[in-house]
This record gives sequence, structure tokens and C-alpha cells, in this order.
Amino acid sequence: MHIKLWGVRGSIPTPASPTVLDGQRRGLLHGFFQSGYTRPEEIETYLQRVPRTFISGYGGNTLCVGVKAGGETRLFIDGGSGLCPAGAELMAGPAGRGKGEIHLLFTHFHWDHLLGIPFFTPIYIPGNVIHLYAVEGSPEEAMRILFQKPYFPVPYEKLGAKLVYHSLTPREPFTLGELSITPYQLDHPDPCWGYRIEEAGRSYAHCVDTECKRFSMAELGDDAKLYRGADLMLFDAQYSLLESIEKVDWGHSTANLGFDLAHNLGVKRVAFTHHNPAASDRKIRDAEGQTREYERLQKEAFRNAGKRVPDLKWFFAREGDELEV
Repeated sequence: MHIKLWGVRGSIPTPASPTVLDGQRRGLLHGFFQSGYTRPEEIETYLQRVPRTFISGYGGNTLCVGVKAGGETRLFIDGGSGLCPAGAELMAGPAGRGKGEIHLLFTHFHWDHLLGIPFFTPIYIPGNVIHLYAVEGSPEEAMRILFQKPYFPVPYEKLGAKLVYHSLTPREPFTLGELSITPYQLDHPDPCWGYRIEEAGRSYAHCVDTECKRFSMAELGDDAKLYRGADLMLFDAQYSLLESIEKVDWGHSTANLGFDLAHNLGVKRVAFTHHNPAASDRKIRDAEGQTREYERLQKEAFRNAGKRVPDLKWFFAREGDELEV
């Protein structure tokens, strides 16, 4: 499977301000000369040494994840503002000619997961077929609310594409092309559903907008299958550990908890996402550093207890990341 992260922020889009961009440019210039470089032709060499997040940050679009497997199935999970650039890319293919078939899978219908839909160009092209899936709530009702005056100038009845709605059964798999998809419940103030997507023995667990209040196997019950042995897990890490304690019942988690959950359930790789819109790129990098220190302490505890140290790969997600499962 091929996973592309079109949006990694939570709550609202957060484009970098001119002040922030000016500060990043000054910081890069200062670092260039501090590193001993002097000639313009050395700039590229210097930039290769600088972490990408120091240059362009983590991204500002809200959640949207693209999933592709061996066939032609085009699946997107959630329609945050990241769906807008995804739509622009689709327009270069069959969707631009009114021959596209696209699948939108919703975890829930909070605004940050819907923002991109009115600006998703393929939805206006006659001949395109767009399938919308949800476990709880009505995707048709959500679309009719989005496309009505005075909130948006184009009414629902004027959409060019054919919209097809699907209601999913909790914890029951369904097939979409070469993909097998099973919804499992997450821990969020309004009902929210994660998805385990499997293809040819590979598995992706989409676990975003969850506080993960249920942690033990007894508490999770059948929902533990969402995580168990996943090759890649996308996990909600909107808050630092301290913030998560201050924001109980807000429906979001922290990387430390996702780290422990992955250890307990044999997840192989974790991408932490749904970054706090109030967090600067520096603050997110600090959270990475805190997670790295937590990993060090955990490994030390495992060694001291004579236990095998888990080999977990993890990183903080960046808009535009493309991941192979």
C-alpha cells in the first residue's frame, strides 16, 4: 500500500505567517555561516544537512490521508483542507475528464475533517462518481449542510458529480477493490471511527481523533484489532503529555501514549499526527525530542528488567509524506 499524508494538522488550517517565515529564513542564513560555509554553491550541501522541518515545517492543512494499493482504487480518509491539493492532482487524471471514481471515508464529521470538500474540484465535474462512507452520522446530511446558502454559494443540487452514500457496520470488514477495510471505535467526545486497511498481508491502522482512554486489552475489547500487529499506525498526538493531562475529554492524545500502545500491541511503525494548530513547528520538534527521551527511558527500563527491547520505528508526520506499507 501507498499512503500519502495530504494534511496533518488538527482543528483548523495553520499556514505559516510571514513573521514565522522571515524568522526561518534568518535562522537558515545564520546557520549557513555558523557552519563555516561561505560560497553560494555550498548552499545545497548545507540544506541537505538541515532537517526538513527547519526549512518548511510540518504543514498546515487539516487531516486528509490518501491510500492506494496495486489497483486503481483512489481512497481518501477524511476531507480536511488537505483534500484540496489532492483534488488538484486528481484533475490531471480521469477525474479531470469526468471519468473518475473516488472514495471518501469519514471518521466523523467535525469541521476540520470536512473543510476541503467544498473546494474539492472533482465534485463539480459531471461524470465523476464519488462514494462517501461513514459508520455514524449521515454523509448525505453533512454534504447538504456544507453546500447551502448562506454558508457556501454553490447549492447541493448544482454539484456535477454523482454522489453515492454508504453506511458501514461497526467492526465488520468490507471490500473496496483490493482493500479490506474494517471500522473500529476510537475515544472521542462525538463518535469517531478508526479504520484498519489490509491488502496482501499488509496493514494500515488509521487512529486519529482519539484520546485513547481505553488502553488495556480488557478495555479495548474487539477494538484492539485496530492496532494489533499493524505495519503502520497513524496516531493522534495533538498534545504534549502535560497538555493531555490539562485537556481531559477533549478527544486527543499524546505521542507517549501512542508509543506505549504500539509496544503493547506489536505495531511496527507509527506516524504521529493531528498536530495542534496552536503549536509552532519548533514546539512540534520539541515534542519529537521529548518522545525520543521517553523512548530512551523505556528501552532502559526494558533492559533493566531483562526484557526484549521492542524495535519500534516512529516519526512525527509531515504534510506531503509518502509512506510504503
